[in-house]
Amino acid sequence: MDPINLYEYEALAQARLTTMAYDYYASGAHDEITLRENHAAYDRIPLRYRVLRDISRRTTATTVLGHPLSMPVIVAPTAFHKLAHPDGEVATVRAAGSAGTLMILSTLSTTSIEDVLAAATGPVWFQLYVYKDRGATKALVQRAQAAGCSALVLTVDAQIWGRRERDVRNRFQLPAGLSVKNLTPSGKEEFPQDARGSGLAAYVASLFDQTLAWKDVEWLCSLTDLPVLLKGVVHPDDARQAADTGAAGVIVSNHGGRQLDTAPATIDALPAIVEAVDGKVEVLIDGGIRRGTDVVKALAYGAKAVAVGRPVLWGLAAAGQSGVEKVLDILRFEVDLAMGLCGCATVGEIGQDLLGRRIMDSA
Repeated sequence: MDPINLYEYEALAQARLTTMAYDYYASGAHDEITLRENHAAYDRIPLRYRVLRDISRRTTATTVLGHPLSMPVIVAPTAFHKLAHPDGEVATVRAAGSAGTLMILSTLSTTSIEDVLAAATGPVWFQLYVYKDRGATKALVQRAQAAGCSALVLTVDAQIWGRRERDVRNRFQLPAGLSVKNLTPSGKEEFPQDARGSGLAAYVASLFDQTLAWKDVEWLCSLTDLPVLLKGVVHPDDARQAADTGAAGVIVSNHGGRQLDTAPATIDALPAIVEAVDGKVEVLIDGGIRRGTDVVKALAYGAKAVAVGRPVLWGLAAAGQSGVEKVLDILRFEVDLAMGLCGCATVGEIGQDLLGRRIMDSA
């Protein structure tokens, strides 16, 4: 029997992936407290459903930055898809298009921007890391725009790399034949081979720009006509400054629990950020989303949409493009079901009145 939920897809993916690949995708920083909390926090939020409402004509359709989407779920940026399946990011972008949603393509892709966009049938945003070599960074922006990306997503929480102990233990490296294709042939496409721990951590330490600051958001906006979103925001003051600096949106994210351990779960950070930006920019969220009810809770707190990363990789590892399509279809089905059970016929009807008092952990 095929998997019927996202947890079953993870189990199937784990059985098919190498230990190094699975641990790279699944792990968090240090004790993985934030990794676990990202989902556990959703479990503490009850939904107070409404009754006796006409839900016979439900739709999960929405818009994000003007893009019409089939559901308020998009594909988050994740690296190295060819670790999961030979078709890599091409399979993922085709599945996103088939599902009627958008994909955010990672800088650390194992397929070039141009090849991914050539395969795309739906909107694609490009996630950007800022390199010390600003010329290389500028070239990535220009290539993304020329290829047809419709937004840039600047990751702002990864100037230095969180310590992911599973990667250190496994001495994570890309297998022969895989590289950071978007940096080919600049000399920035390969990991240091003499790294005593994670090769990716060594790569980041040697190439990413630790001086990244608010002035660089303005610099990035000056390079392109594309809207720029900031990903990695958990503090309301940063969200407010993002809106004031020209960002078109913020993505509430703690990098999947992979950077600062004990950072807040993203759903816990979301309400204050929505309040801080006060409708000036769109707010999205990622981290720990595994059920349609999680999506409804995020939207009830004011997110425009959610982004999912690891579940997409589990589908990719399990069955390539069709596996990703199935994962996205499961989420769309579950969102529709949760909406109907809550008495909502449209995404716009999902509001804070659905949220019950949070369940506190017992002492």
